Amino acid sequence: MTIAGVDEAGRGPIAGPVMTAAVVLTPPQFRVLLSEGLNDSKRVSERSRERLFARIGELGVLWAAQAASHRRIDETNILRATLWAMRRAVMSLGCRPDIVVVDGNIPIPDIDCGRQIAIVKADSKVPSVMAASIVAKVLRDRVMRRLHKIYPGYGFDEHKGYPTRAHRSALDMLGPSPVHRLTYGGYNKKGPRPAGGADCAES
Repeated sequence: MTIAGVDEAGRGPIAGPVMTAAVVLTPPQFRVLLSEGLNDSKRVSERSRERLFARIGELGVLWAAQAASHRRIDETNILRATLWAMRRAVMSLGCRPDIVVVDGNIPIPDIDCGRQIAIVKADSKVPSVMAASIVAKVLRDRVMRRLHKIYPGYGFDEHKGYPTRAHRSALDMLGPSPVHRLTYGGYNKKGPRPAGGADCAES
């Protein structure tokens, strides 16, 4: 039985993409990863996330990722953009999962799988979803560090696009960059505002 875990990183930020990942773990793989500290990405340090991501690669774990750009978020809204990216990630796995477990309470629409289960806080309960949270978070952080090199005035390498005080101050001085979200949680006529949701605070 093939179980794919799906999670996202970056719903709460006001800049950059939302990143999703789908991961399939074999029993030996998840035993190794659990023994090495696999957990929800928000519960481990950046260094530990990078180490776990490397181990996921070394163990030959099957995974796929898909980003939804800030433009797609502005055009469709954050939920639709996230579900679109999740579907693309699952469909890119190269296999038809028997079960897809998605973190949250909303299933992925129009997905080809045997069964789908949406579980709130699955990223702290289901090993494949934990691994998906690590993959999504590491990849998104890398994107934000690259964006920092292009738009260095905002501090993307530090806050990763989350609406911290420093980020809001930079927006007040510089205005939005080309990668800021201008609708959901973005920079509107009243200025930057934090987006709601559990991942508004950077871990």
